[in-house]
Amino acid sequence: MIERMLGAWRSGESAGLATVVRTFRSAPREPGAAMLVTADGSVMGSVSGGCVEGAVYDLAREAIAGTPPTLETFGVSDDDAFAVGLSCGGILDVFIEALSPRTFPELEALAADLADDRPVALATVVGHPDASRVGAHLVVRADETLGTLGSPVADLRVGDDARGMLAQGGTGVLECGPEGERLGSGMRVFVHSFAPAPRMLVFGATAHAAALARQGAFLGFRVTVCDARPVFATAERFPGVEVVVDRPDRYLAAQLAAGAVDGRTAICVLTHDPKFDVPLLEVALRGPRVAYLGAMGSRRTHDDRARRLREAGVTDAELKRLRSPLGLDLGARTPEETAVSIAAEIIAARWGGSGAALAEASGPIHRANDLASPWAHDSRTISSGALSGRSPRHDG
Repeated sequence: MIERMLGAWRSGESAGLATVVRTFRSAPREPGAAMLVTADGSVMGSVSGGCVEGAVYDLAREAIAGTPPTLETFGVSDDDAFAVGLSCGGILDVFIEALSPRTFPELEALAADLADDRPVALATVVGHPDASRVGAHLVVRADETLGTLGSPVADLRVGDDARGMLAQGGTGVLECGPEGERLGSGMRVFVHSFAPAPRMLVFGATAHAAALARQGAFLGFRVTVCDARPVFATAERFPGVEVVVDRPDRYLAAQLAAGAVDGRTAICVLTHDPKFDVPLLEVALRGPRVAYLGAMGSRRTHDDRARRLREAGVTDAELKRLRSPLGLDLGARTPEETAVSIAAEIIAARWGGSGAALAEASGPIHRANDLASPWAHDSRTISSGALSGRSPRHDG
């Protein structure tokens, strides 16, 4: 999408950009989902998976023609969801704006950050008492900002809170005062965090590892396969992912020391050999908490592994962090099916899913996001300052 946006931007012609900024109930897309409509009427992306695309397309065309930026709500209740086109009964807030070098001069800098995999957030004013400030953009980096939300004071205050959201991978709407006051209302800012892809560390260069590496890449992970045996850990067997030849425990310890493993990392131990997986799991279980830590093996293998880990000094509380045998009960047999089982458990851990069949469950299909989760992309309205790690302040 960003490449297409940049192409339209460089052409000098306006395009229409529609972005989901907030969702409620069973909305089909997450905040940050976007649709781009170019001057010739071409479309890329989606804001609803088809439900309200026609209405959003028309609004994007109006933005190209000169209509001011606007925040539109689609979907009100289950009773009239079919009338507005959102048949799932959810609610979407969609911000529609014109995209051009005049309206968004900082786009090229944002695209460069994304291309280089640098963490960056984009703050966009989607509501303000002064209509001329709606649509203003601020590109927020770790050490600087580009653009303006209408005043240096607002840039400083919102930039500070946007960095807090970026640090947690949070995407959502900030509610604050007209100049970014944390105790106030009137300005709404959509903050879209672009954090580097989460890592998946796969230990053991096996056929199951090859299948899981493909699944991990498909899910958007930055995958590394590590094995101490050079004859098995080759680029030919694992195309498109990083391959490391090293003792698994030594490699993981080095990655932890370098700060290259965080709360979004998934660690999958497929070595199935105690001389490798016990030292590796000892390092993993005593390190910082990661999003997912699982080990392959039968229940007998798990019992033997747990005994060895306890003998090495790992506590029962630490062992509770380990998912073993890893994966959901899908009846998997082949390496590819097993990889789906593991990936399904990672997804369930990410979003709090039960792994049960949806047809046999009740309640909402999509769970409310939780900012406490390192995976989360929040769709709620967030009080400004809630993510800064400090108490709210009074700002004049």
